[in-house]
Amino acid sequence: MNNNKSEILENQKLANTDRTNKFEALFEYATEGMLITDDKGTINRINPSGAKLFGYGGNELTGQLIELLIPNRLKSRHVHHRTGYMVNPHARSMGKELDLFGLKKDGSEFPIELSLSPFKSSKGAFVVAFIIDISERKAMELKEKNYRKSLEKEVEDRTLILKEAIKKLEKTKAELDQALTREKELNVMKSRFVSIASHEFRTPLSTILSSLNLLNKYDKLGNVEKREKHAIRIKSSIKLLTDVLDDILSVNKIEEGKVMVSCSDFSAAEFFRESISEVNGILKEGQHITVETPLHTSVTICQDRKLLRHMLMNLLTNAAKFSEEKKEILVRITLNEHTITFAVKDSGIGIPERNKKDLFNRFFRADNVEQIQGTGLGLSIVAQYTALLKGTVSFESEEGKGSEFIITVPRNLN
Repeated sequence: MNNNKSEILENQKLANTDRTNKFEALFEYATEGMLITDDKGTINRINPSGAKLFGYGGNELTGQLIELLIPNRLKSRHVHHRTGYMVNPHARSMGKELDLFGLKKDGSEFPIELSLSPFKSSKGAFVVAFIIDISERKAMELKEKNYRKSLEKEVEDRTLILKEAIKKLEKTKAELDQALTREKELNVMKSRFVSIASHEFRTPLSTILSSLNLLNKYDKLGNVEKREKHAIRIKSSIKLLTDVLDDILSVNKIEEGKVMVSCSDFSAAEFFRESISEVNGILKEGQHITVETPLHTSVTICQDRKLLRHMLMNLLTNAAKFSEEKKEILVRITLNEHTITFAVKDSGIGIPERNKKDLFNRFFRADNVEQIQGTGLGLSIVAQYTALLKGTVSFESEEGKGSEFIITVPRNLN
């Protein structure tokens, strides 16, 4: 019986010795760094790989606090973590989700991954730490991260280039669409122009031709009154042709950017008086122009007289053209320190609501003016001349009750 007990104890002793020898072999020859600390953080043992990892030799680290191997910026935090860990020691891995660093003897830092395994013996509580230098892994991760950033930057740059290319293509497409639309509009305008111009020229030319024939006839008969009547018709037709040609030439000059603004000082009162007097010759029977607010002759303005006259004459001619006989045309002139405003109001056919938005478009004519001569250029020219003179043009109109056009320009263009 005693022999059996002694044999069991001997076998246990041999087993313990075998385990110890295996641990010692593992500890001494492991390629990973291994060290053992007590519950106070004092290093009891460190294997050769661990000492080499931190740049120490032999037993230099035995008896030193573990914080000797921690970078100075992390030491106080490590003491706190170590103390907390010893309250509830348990096996754990560190460094996979948290950046850990070790401090070498030469003062250089390197990234590490750490595994802790606590154990107890008759001598107290201890912790075995397994330490791996992950510098190469971190370098590879950094390289991969930089490569990924480089790829992302390249993709971003190429995407930007692609976006710019698409933007340019869209711009080019928009320009082509605009040019195509403009070309279509020009073709329509040309067709309308040929149709309108041929009509506008044919009518007065026919009038001139017939009046000349009758003029010769009445000249032989000695009928002075009828001769004068046809002479007036000829003059009126010639003026109509001149106005049409002026409009066409004005449009051409505006298109080519050849309309130059020329400022000069002149009497506002004299300007309006002369312009109105000139229009009086083409008024229908019984029509008359009333100036509601005449200006004092000493009032001067600095403007482009030629463009301003064209604008005023156009509005006055339209007022006469679209009003019936014996109707009044009202002119209101307002002058202040910086601007001069003139408004021409008639009692004519007015403008249909549906046509108002297109009124200043080139060649546009309202639905209710088919029987009245005109090119549809006048108001378009007025609007463009007003813009050149840094002014504004507006209107108020009601179909069947007349229209009022208001133009405001700077008193001094300089």
